[in-house]
Amino acid sequence: MTQSNLLEVDWSKIPAPEDDGAAAHLVGLAIPPVSLRATNDTAVTLSELKGRVVVFGYPRTGEPGKIALVDDWDMIPGARGCTPQTCAFRDLFAELKAAGASHVFGLSTQDNDYQTEMASRLHLPFPVLSDQQLELTHALDLPTMEVANLTMIKRLALVIDDAKITHVFYPVFPPDRNAGDVLAWLKANPV
Repeated sequence: MTQSNLLEVDWSKIPAPEDDGAAAHLVGLAIPPVSLRATNDTAVTLSELKGRVVVFGYPRTGEPGKIALVDDWDMIPGARGCTPQTCAFRDLFAELKAAGASHVFGLSTQDNDYQTEMASRLHLPFPVLSDQQLELTHALDLPTMEVANLTMIKRLALVIDDAKITHVFYPVFPPDRNAGDVLAWLKANPV
């Protein structure tokens, strides 16, 4: 299946993920000292960041006009929607910062070269972190899915205060509303 438009999705035709409990253990966890490569050519260690940090994780973004990873990608609950989710965080970035987020990051297991191209193409004002080696994913036991012999993070968003997870959005559906939900939570729960 060719992915002609990554942003226009009829969510009523996409299966919603169910809460499988795979993120229930995350609230209260300390972020481990794992360094991840970012699309702004830096190494980011989330455990060293002070203040409120928002990290949204997703399986993988697609490329316009390229063939999907698997033919039935859209029918895998929670798979479709990485680009709409990322663009929503881009569009609400200034508001997220104004609501108390000192940093906003995207996170996936895709390699940094791919993520850097995507960040440039989508004009992202925040870095995307690559957990290609699954270090943070395994250290936090993040929810994952296996597709085409690849381990991918299931879609979620973490609010981290001084290196401790204080809130988790999981499952996330539809993905394009995740940034708005995070923003509403930040406004209702100021630092």
